[in-house]
Amino acid sequence: MGSCCSTSDNSSQHELDQQPRPAQPPPSDMPPTRDHVVTLDKKWAYHAVDGYELNNNTWGLESATSGSQRTHYDGPPSSPPGGGGGGGGGGASESGGAVGIAWSTDWEWQGGEHNVKSYVYGARRFERRLLSEIRALPTEAEWHYSTWDVRANVAYDIFTDTDRDHANSSGEFEVMIWLAKLGGVWPISESKAPIAHVDICGHQWEVHFGHNHGGAMKVYSFLPVNGPIQHFSADVKQFFDYLSHQFQFPQHNQYMLVFQLGTEAFTGGPAEFVVPKFIADVVCE
Repeated sequence: MGSCCSTSDNSSQHELDQQPRPAQPPPSDMPPTRDHVVTLDKKWAYHAVDGYELNNNTWGLESATSGSQRTHYDGPPSSPPGGGGGGGGGGASESGGAVGIAWSTDWEWQGGEHNVKSYVYGARRFERRLLSEIRALPTEAEWHYSTWDVRANVAYDIFTDTDRDHANSSGEFEVMIWLAKLGGVWPISESKAPIAHVDICGHQWEVHFGHNHGGAMKVYSFLPVNGPIQHFSADVKQFFDYLSHQFQFPQHNQYMLVFQLGTEAFTGGPAEFVVPKFIADVVCE
């Protein structure tokens, strides 16, 4: 457990969508306010609890003209594994009963609208294994934004590499599963268009591909076709199996480095991002 180190810059630069912005549904009702157990207010401030970790990963704050961000550990999830649901869920519980966390972040950033200011995240701690040795990556997540009037995304982020001891801030591959794109932000994409469409875990996705870190890291991004997914229950291993089948993703030599869920913030706010439930597990053969 705990192979991930405590600081990660996750320096993914995402491009702006030049297409007309689709209408977004109004924000759903925010969950009841919870007292914060731990507050992280420094860059890369870190907290580990119950097999999970939080990082106030404001790696790009220098590109802002003003603003700040804090991240909070709010205790155990608001409902047990498999509880809750609705609002675009993916069906029955996929998390296999794994204990989870609740967390939140509040932020406001101005300036540098094309630059990511942060990717604050909750993450599952685990012993790194080859993806070919992993049978399932079950997860459940529920999230809420206090406003859609921000430039941000909500996304799972997973790095993989042939080196088991590679730093957790990058890898040979990055796979992002976007649950929302707000304010016209867009994934890393060389063609500026999806390379494929696919139905995985009960949702339709666009698949985008590009490079980051000077071309050294290959990035696959899955974007939901039908708008934000605020209740998500899935086996993330199915995304890697799809990439292996369609794009020869080399699971046999890629170690999974991180298993994160967070929000990349560009500009806007004040905004509150609340995750009443984040549960994830790594199930090996």
